Amino acid sequence: MNTTKSRGNIVAIIAMFFLFAMISFVTNLASPMGDILKNQFQIPNWQGTLGVFANFIAYAVMGIPSGALLQKLGYKKTALLAIAVGFIGVGIQTISGFAGSFAIYLLGAFVAGFSMCMLNTVVNPMLNSLGGGGKKGNQLIQLGGSFNSLAGTAVIIMTGILIPSIAKAQISDVFPLMYAALGIFAFAFAVILLSNIPQPASSTPEPAAEKSKIGPMSFSHFVLGAIGIFVYVGVEVGIPNVLQKWLQNDTLNVLKVTEGAEAIAASVAATYWFLMLIGRLVGAAIGAKVSAKAMLTTVSLTGIVLVLGAIFASTDIFVSMPVFKNSAEGLFGLVNVPVNAMLLVLVGLCTSVMWGGIFNLAVEGLGKYTERASGIFMALVCGGGVLPLIQNAIVDMQGGTGYQASYWLVVAGLGYLLFYALIGSKVKNKAE
Repeated sequence: MNTTKSRGNIVAIIAMFFLFAMISFVTNLASPMGDILKNQFQIPNWQGTLGVFANFIAYAVMGIPSGALLQKLGYKKTALLAIAVGFIGVGIQTISGFAGSFAIYLLGAFVAGFSMCMLNTVVNPMLNSLGGGGKKGNQLIQLGGSFNSLAGTAVIIMTGILIPSIAKAQISDVFPLMYAALGIFAFAFAVILLSNIPQPASSTPEPAAEKSKIGPMSFSHFVLGAIGIFVYVGVEVGIPNVLQKWLQNDTLNVLKVTEGAEAIAASVAATYWFLMLIGRLVGAAIGAKVSAKAMLTTVSLTGIVLVLGAIFASTDIFVSMPVFKNSAEGLFGLVNVPVNAMLLVLVGLCTSVMWGGIFNLAVEGLGKYTERASGIFMALVCGGGVLPLIQNAIVDMQGGTGYQASYWLVVAGLGYLLFYALIGSKVKNKAE
């Protein structure tokens, strides 16, 4: 019996890793798609980012309902429904390429965002539960996150191969990636359908009488952790988003180059995401030995130091930095960048393990309320669409040149996460 259960858990863990990768594959495709849309439809930069915004806003709309679905349908049925919605979302985006319609693409991105929200609602509590919570649960979430980063990096590589000239790119150029996503969704649906996905013991419906008395919002460490997720996703997305814009700003020309600033800026931003992969692999390796609290404390404090260094350092100090180039010269190479850029890229090692740490700490002791809590978490992922907008607004408030000043918002966000790790995560009460 134990052997059968163990095998079932292994299959479930692999399935969750698979879904973790799909979340990143579809979500990260939205960033290069923004550049394609900008050039194909001749639209402003902010409109080109609407696909990413649509993905994140879908979390705000679907987060809490997805938690309710998880509690009502269970992990397997919710995962199957999420995969089906994802197939439809990517399918709509593919149709937009044939129709040459910007509006249809945005609709597809919004629908795909529903799927990503639902999948996140499933995989995080599932992996935490399969690991038994605590350090082991955190380790599984970190390892799942490494698959997430690997898929995101793969999208960058494949997009670069398919689109040698972004200025002439069309949605149809990335059809191979969309077809691949559709095929992977279909395969994932079959795998999950035929797999025995265990339902954690805590996933029992709440008695009707208890619903009005208590819930995840009754636990202060969860409420503060949910705010932490909002802040964290905004910090994670905002750092490379503003960095890339700063490096390729032709008026400031912080790279001191006559041409190729956009290519270098994209390479530096891609390296940030690649370092998140490295960080998550390291986090998975040490997750069973280091508590989520210690891990989140260390990376939050380190991140603050790195970002402060980037704010105060002179842009005239250059360093030779190895970056993920994905060019004819090879996948990796050296470029000269301001030391500020290198410091901000290194923050990727810190943000890489924050998601798992925050989630692990926030759901501690929630028991049967974990599924509802996961839905609330997903709703607050919309911070990835809100905080970067505020950060870019700070840039604009200073005549479009306040890039370094905008990172004070990131410092404040990391400061909050440090507070949560040290104080806010303390469990004051547990579910019976």
